[in-house]
Amino acid sequence: MNISPTTDSGSFGRWLGRVCVWAEGLAILMLLIMTSLIIAQVGGRNLLNQGWPWAEELARYAGLGLVYMTAPLLLLQNKHIQVDIVSSRIRGLAGRWLQVVNEALVLVFCGLFLWGGWAFLKKAGQFSTPALGIPNTVYYMPALLGMLLLALVSVHRLLRLLAALKTGALPDGTAR
Repeated sequence: MNISPTTDSGSFGRWLGRVCVWAEGLAILMLLIMTSLIIAQVGGRNLLNQGWPWAEELARYAGLGLVYMTAPLLLLQNKHIQVDIVSSRIRGLAGRWLQVVNEALVLVFCGLFLWGGWAFLKKAGQFSTPALGIPNTVYYMPALLGMLLLALVSVHRLLRLLAALKTGALPDGTAR
């Protein structure tokens, strides 16, 4: 299913595309921060004979944000990792229903992740990170926000698939 911000997908789809592109920009910033911190940490250890636990902690935070802020845009553009050995061979109406089931499973996964993540943070949120004292709720927030955005993308894709099934059109808007 090819859904991209350039495909006419209504105002919600355009808004979602803009939010995902913003999240990608944030992920790029986190990549730069993570890379800089790792280089500084390696230099500090090898040249100055000093370890900086705060740099490692911030680099992990940036890596976490990088992954979870990038995934929604990749899914929106259908560039997320796919194992399509079966789905690529099933054509027609059965293949389209398989896409619906797959997207519904992605949405269920997002829901379970958010539910489990919230349950985890209710307990872990009482604590802070060791080096910088960042509250765990702040530390793990990029994962929850990224997964929430991924769930919204999945809902958007699922609704487009169901609408395409109803009208007989393909999800990209073309006729079959």
